[in-house]
Amino acid sequence: MTKKILFPAILCCFTLAILAQTPQPVKRLLKMPYMKGASFSLVIQEVGSDKAKYAVSPDLSVIPASVMKTVTTATALELLGNDYRFATSLTYDGHIKDGVLHGNLYIEGSGDPTLGSRFVKDNNTEFLNDWLQGIKAAGIRSIEGSVIADERCFDTEGVSIKWVGEDLGSYFGAGSYGLSVFDNQYKVFVQTGAVGTKPVIKHSEPDMSGLRFHNYLVAGAVATDSSYTLGAPFAADRYLYGVVPANRPLYTMKGDIPDPPYFLADYFSRFLKGKGIQVGGQPSCFRLLEESQQSTSAKRVNLVTTYSPPVSEIVRITNEVSQNLYADALLKTIGHSYTPETGEVISSFGKGIKRVKQFWDAKGIDTYPLWMFDGSGLSSSDKLSARFLADILLYMATDASSSQTFYNSLPRTGIEGSVRNFMKGYSLEGNIRLKSGSMSRVKGYAGYVDKDGKRYCVTLFVNNYSCDGKIMTYELDRLLRNLFE
Repeated sequence: MTKKILFPAILCCFTLAILAQTPQPVKRLLKMPYMKGASFSLVIQEVGSDKAKYAVSPDLSVIPASVMKTVTTATALELLGNDYRFATSLTYDGHIKDGVLHGNLYIEGSGDPTLGSRFVKDNNTEFLNDWLQGIKAAGIRSIEGSVIADERCFDTEGVSIKWVGEDLGSYFGAGSYGLSVFDNQYKVFVQTGAVGTKPVIKHSEPDMSGLRFHNYLVAGAVATDSSYTLGAPFAADRYLYGVVPANRPLYTMKGDIPDPPYFLADYFSRFLKGKGIQVGGQPSCFRLLEESQQSTSAKRVNLVTTYSPPVSEIVRITNEVSQNLYADALLKTIGHSYTPETGEVISSFGKGIKRVKQFWDAKGIDTYPLWMFDGSGLSSSDKLSARFLADILLYMATDASSSQTFYNSLPRTGIEGSVRNFMKGYSLEGNIRLKSGSMSRVKGYAGYVDKDGKRYCVTLFVNNYSCDGKIMTYELDRLLRNLFE
């Protein structure tokens, strides 16, 4: 009988102790009805201090969503370096005689996610003209063989096996491959009529004539669409569902290119033919060649090499606009420095994840709370703790060789990127840099706040709340304002 009475008493005292340490703005939020059953975790710690200013459930395992990109980008800066650039090379085998290439043309990838990216250059097809000039400079006027994409620097697992089905086929769920182009996205334009009618698919950019679109869209009295595109990697079918605005001459939707390496080989073949250079063979990629046991190892000659922006710029774009493809490509590239154990069979994602853990373990940061299945945070199976991420932020602010680059990569609240409307108009606007993350019933923020000559790292997560996401964004905005008043 004594034990039955004593245990609740001890538990009650422990709960009161926790509440006593919780700042009032957090207490107010936790009392909201939509926080019933939710997980809340917070760490705010001054850089240079060994003790947190606020720590509420700091070791709770939470879904970070896109905040996971801070782990990926911090590691990439430290392991790859600010100045690392991806290279994509145009090469050929065989020989050139009388203007004819008696051999194949190869596009050799190193995992560059920025080739033809709209985030890098306004003229995102400039690389095609560079390649054309390289071909002409070699005296090639026609190609007897094929244009072949060599994407073997990564494996064929473009998307994480832990992504949910509704993300496959979406523009933000584009896979990362050894060769990527145009952000691995296409636009499809539909013409909509009266409410309740089926829209008509008009065309796509770039031309995705190889795709079969199955149209289950409906026009509705809405201002923005609630549509989605479903489809598997390498599959030629895309299924369009949902509601789009009625009475639009052209309405734009987006989806993922299902096989970017093959698409690039085909796209460049068509580009060359349009410029008067004939290509005799059909385009291909090494995935298809190896499946049909036709891959080649002939010696190649380099024609031209295209370089990406430096990793410092790639990291900035990744964090500012929350670019999933860039983050996953960075993770896989990190994995090149992982040495598999004897007999270990491991994916490109897996190598990157193991190398991330090796790096932070070596820095004295316990990676036990880190459950990582991609670099972007798109997987709902990704987990970490606020304390773990705070430790990384503290390291990046004090000991990292790329400290300032990482800090500058995080978007300024109220001004830019995914947090351009967050804490807008606040007195500290311009002095707060946060990476945001969100998915269904998940919100998170991580970064730095500068106030009164001090810099604080902030990690804040809420999972499984039961209100609209906009309400939770407003509440977390108000919470951080109150904590830094």
